[in-house]
Amino acid sequence: MWNKAKPYILFIAVSLAAGGLSALFTKNNMNTYELIEKPPLSPPGIVFPIVWGILYILMGIGAALVYKQKDDEPDMARGAIIVFGLQLAVNFFWSIIFFNMRAYLFAFIWILVLLALIIWMIIRFKNISIAAAYLQIPYLLWVIFAGYLTLAVFILNR
Repeated sequence: MWNKAKPYILFIAVSLAAGGLSALFTKNNMNTYELIEKPPLSPPGIVFPIVWGILYILMGIGAALVYKQKDDEPDMARGAIIVFGLQLAVNFFWSIIFFNMRAYLFAFIWILVLLALIIWMIIRFKNISIAAAYLQIPYLLWVIFAGYLTLAVFILNR
């Protein structure tokens, strides 16, 4: 049983660790969200850690599903996991750019890069596991919404 669960535990832990470390590095500047002018549809700050926790778990499950296909599709699985790692790294730095640097335009550009990587990851995942790809759709939708919020924050606070 441990061997079957190990990839899920590992990839969920890696995803949550990336989010947790990013939050740790930005915790002293999280009050920025309360202080800036926000656009319509801006959720309360408490919503973000809940949503991100769920999304990191879904990311991890999707990556584990892909990883489990490494014996059948080694090159495809390896490539998809590399894209997963790239998007996770870009995701990690967004909150640092937004909250610590308060570079809202750069954060918006960064989120566009993240969106491209998420789409690429979904495509790569879909070629290996449809379920893994579908698990990333909430992430894609949330980051599109975050892109709207980021651009609006830039416009409202320049």
